[in-house]
Amino acid sequence: MTQRNVLEAINNALDEEMSRDPNVMVLGLDVGKLGGVFRATSGLLEKHGAQRVVDTPLAEASIIGASLGLAISGMVPVAEIQFLGFTAQAFHQIGPQLARYRTRSRGRFHCQVTIRAPFGGGISSPEFHSDAVEAQFVQSPGIKVVMPSNPYDAKGLLIEAIRDPDPVLYCEPDRIYRLARMEVPDGAYTIPFGKAAVIREGADVTLVAWSAAVELCLLAAGRLADDGISVTVVDLRTLVPFDVETVVSAVARTGRCVVVHEAPLSGGFGAEIAATLASEAFYDLDAPIARVAAYDVPYPAAPLEAWYLPSVERVVAAARKTARQ
Repeated sequence: MTQRNVLEAINNALDEEMSRDPNVMVLGLDVGKLGGVFRATSGLLEKHGAQRVVDTPLAEASIIGASLGLAISGMVPVAEIQFLGFTAQAFHQIGPQLARYRTRSRGRFHCQVTIRAPFGGGISSPEFHSDAVEAQFVQSPGIKVVMPSNPYDAKGLLIEAIRDPDPVLYCEPDRIYRLARMEVPDGAYTIPFGKAAVIREGADVTLVAWSAAVELCLLAAGRLADDGISVTVVDLRTLVPFDVETVVSAVARTGRCVVVHEAPLSGGFGAEIAATLASEAFYDLDAPIARVAAYDVPYPAAPLEAWYLPSVERVVAAARKTARQ
């Protein structure tokens, strides 16, 4: 075991998989000499060489298109898009091409591609850099959507993504890249997709979140405990596949649910969770399902970021209201 933060866990996972499989390669803007915009690929060029750590032009569609061709030819590319919001420039290569290639080829070809993309607010970056658009890819059948929230999960889920024979969008919470450390195994391990984690048990209300929003929920749970409100916290880990069974079971035990995410409220994945619970746990619900999310406006300038994003205070207020209904 080694104490690692999220960024170090990602770097360690990439290094171990590149050492294990000579077909694994990394490509993207500034991933080589610079080591990535957040230094997630630092040291990989020196260790694995320029044939497997490839700096590309600033051309997101070309990065994904090249990854598709590389995968069909037998390579295992891990493509970095500097920020998830920049996938808008490559969506026509991700959804209509990469995600559908197995179906289009009638199973002849699979696309073992992992797309890494930092996202989320809290770092005072310009517009597009912080956009949480993960729900757009949930509506692109054929691609898995992975959302780690801590260093242990970051490594295990990334190794699982790289080894998965189909394309995976791996979204990295840049706000907590260096926030905290925890023990992470030195050797390779995987965390299966579609297995949510119940990371806190409570009796009164269930908070469901993913990525950096999980930390908000844990902080909110601590404050709510001071009010005598006992909270369950569920970390989805992956949106596709979605672990319906764990979420339904956790909400059925408390009868109340608040979903928390950084994406805008309308059309966010929280709406899918609410609809699923209304169908699968209707008779267990004692209160309406609440959602705490960003507002339905374009991502604002840095001085307004704290107002725009979900906060511990907003989560606490929603949970209190839900628990008292």
